[in-house]
Amino acid sequence: MKREKTAAVVSDINVTPMVDVMLVLLIIFMVITPMLSKGQTVEFAKAVNAIAMKEADAEDAILVAVTRDGALYLMPGNTRVGPEEIPAKVSDLLTGRLDKTVYVKSDARAKYQAVEEVVDYLRAAGVDQLGLLTESQAKKQGE
Repeated sequence: MKREKTAAVVSDINVTPMVDVMLVLLIIFMVITPMLSKGQTVEFAKAVNAIAMKEADAEDAILVAVTRDGALYLMPGNTRVGPEEIPAKVSDLLTGRLDKTVYVKSDARAKYQAVEEVVDYLRAAGVDQLGLLTESQAKKQGE
């Protein structure tokens, strides 16, 4: 009796399942990444000697965003507010806090009057410390 030959063992790696998993992970990250950005997106004003304010990235940080068209957003919650609503809402958020710092992030092309108005309303709310968020600009040679 003759023995039939069996097929040779395939020692190649099957990459199809790995590609499937990678595509699923890519789709998940593409969907979740926009949700990770905190609050309104603004194009920051550039400053040469910008100070890093890591506390502004905290989950419970109070942040007021001024967009290019002058709309105001209050975080946490990312809710749109009117200028006259700021003192009441911010003072409610500040109750029971030791750190009474509020951060303002403004679009570089927003009207200065809108930012100044926000600062005035924040002072009326009893804000002790005010942080103006900017983007660091590289220093030029010779400065």
